[in-house]
Amino acid sequence: MNQTKQKALVYVVEDSIASGALYASQLEQAGYECKHFTDGYSALVAIKEVMPDVIVQDVCLPDISGLEVLQFVKKQPTPANVVMITSNSSIDVAVEAMRLGGFDFLEKPFSGQRLVSAVESASTQKESLPQNVPQEESHSASGFIGESLAMQTVFRLLDSAARSKACVFITGESGTGKEVCAQTLHDASPRNKGPFIAINCAAIPADLFESEFFGHVKGAFSGALSDRKGAVEVANGGTLFLDELCEMELNLQAKLLRFLQTGVFNRVGSSEVLHSNVRLVCATNRSPVVEVAEGRFREDLYYRLNVIPVKLPPLRERGNDILLLARHVLKQKSESNAKQFIGFSPEVEKLFCNYDWPGNIRELQNVIENTVVINEGEVIELDMLPSSFGVDSTASVKTASTLPANNPTQAGALMGVHDIEPLWQIEKRAIESAIEICDDNIPLAAAYLGVSASTIYRKIKGWS
Repeated sequence: MNQTKQKALVYVVEDSIASGALYASQLEQAGYECKHFTDGYSALVAIKEVMPDVIVQDVCLPDISGLEVLQFVKKQPTPANVVMITSNSSIDVAVEAMRLGGFDFLEKPFSGQRLVSAVESASTQKESLPQNVPQEESHSASGFIGESLAMQTVFRLLDSAARSKACVFITGESGTGKEVCAQTLHDASPRNKGPFIAINCAAIPADLFESEFFGHVKGAFSGALSDRKGAVEVANGGTLFLDELCEMELNLQAKLLRFLQTGVFNRVGSSEVLHSNVRLVCATNRSPVVEVAEGRFREDLYYRLNVIPVKLPPLRERGNDILLLARHVLKQKSESNAKQFIGFSPEVEKLFCNYDWPGNIRELQNVIENTVVINEGEVIELDMLPSSFGVDSTASVKTASTLPANNPTQAGALMGVHDIEPLWQIEKRAIESAIEICDDNIPLAAAYLGVSASTIYRKIKGWS
């Protein structure tokens, strides 16, 4: 038993005398110093006098809410990590606790091993948490950049989530940067010295997924020629990122839920019980609520994973972030391809800002890389962009400028081109009509149009 663990002070806040005594006894046997409180106010008095290393507390207390205790702790100069205890009936409260800065939560009933593991993680990560590090550095270091309101909200969530062990569920369209988001979270957390292991659930055959996830022993199945560690074991002490989680089959979801609840697992073909301390981050481009409603995703697993939800906005809703990202990508691609590009022409910048980017950041990267590789110069011009990009928005301009007006046949064609109504005008008329029908309720109009309210606000701003 190491000295740090022997000296760690844990406050157990549990109104049940029997349960509190049991938790304290299990932690003391593991080498911790414990104090048991049966109500919130007694715990607050003790916290004011001496801040412990870890607080284990029930969400439901007889005098005040466990959330109030948590919020008080988090306002102190050197807050303890808080592990929440919850029952099935109060799972929503526990989820809210994680959003407020809770480190982890234990769902009743739980084993003594799970309790000790949670406290050990909370104690260890509190000791290793870097002090006085500007939070913004972690985002820029990972290339996860943005100044829009939507991204500032994401950054604030990541800053809070980085200090806890709680599961993070990232949603967003394809190409919005979900893996970069997970990597940023890992780099900003006390686990940054540990491994970051990413698994694409859609890319692994169902019959091999359990082996990839938990590992296997020699002879477990045909082709298992030697023992092999799975992702859960390899990621011990770090972060495990599960991309496209909704592609996982239901029977595998049950095994993942068991691991989350107990922290233990078995390799395929082995009865040996192993333990792994990992931080789980998940992502999907589907709507998990819809997947649950249609029976393709377990509801209990969804609530266990969706502790800290992070929704990445599509690029079209990030305003000037489009140009920030474009310049960042241009600098990277120019350097890696030994080119001299340093910026974009005003026409290209305007086109980028008005384009909807259905492929999001991934499409932006591909467009810029294609342009940089094929062309030479310092400024990206319109005619340098790939022919497949923005062709509808530029073709009519080029056609109109090259047709001679003194040719009757071509002049007739020119008149036909001019008679075409620009797409943005059609779109503007449709949006304004929807807003009028909905009595100026923009969120409601957005719902009927099938877009987000922020998209409409951005369009209106662009018209003025």
